[in-house]
Amino acid sequence: MADPRRLGRRGSYRLGRMGAPSALSTPRPAVHYPTWTPRRRGPVTLWALACVAGAVIVAAGALAGWWFLPFLAGLGTGLAAHYGRLPLRVTLPAAVAVAIIGWGAALAWLALRDGLPEVSVARSIATLAGLPASAAVAVAVTLVVAALQAVAGLWLGRALAPGHG
Repeated sequence: MADPRRLGRRGSYRLGRMGAPSALSTPRPAVHYPTWTPRRRGPVTLWALACVAGAVIVAAGALAGWWFLPFLAGLGTGLAAHYGRLPLRVTLPAAVAVAIIGWGAALAWLALRDGLPEVSVARSIATLAGLPASAAVAVAVTLVVAALQAVAGLWLGRALAPGHG
């Protein structure tokens, strides 16, 4: 303090100028607008064809007795989602749809073929499981199990993806 007579008076402490621009002005950050289109690799048609191929593979596997293929489809979807930079809101419905469409197509093929009693067997299984005696209930439970397998596989695939954050 150079002048002791100014102690306690207005403007004597010089703590800085109020309202004056600073000497070093930093530029304001750019405005960030959210985007609803993910930055992914590859065209959408390629991803759609991969989903159709996955559903066909799951259906063929279900006809062959490989009940675990929805899990593998979910696992592959989770790993591919890392490389394609696809968010969970896109991959989860895709994995579930592949599993349900694949198993649904296989069950529909077995039910519509002539000469085999898959509908009556499904009705008997539903009854033995304590569910209503309906083939549709047994088919619905089977599709729910396939969807849960796909979700578990997707979770594991996303967890195993390198650099997953």
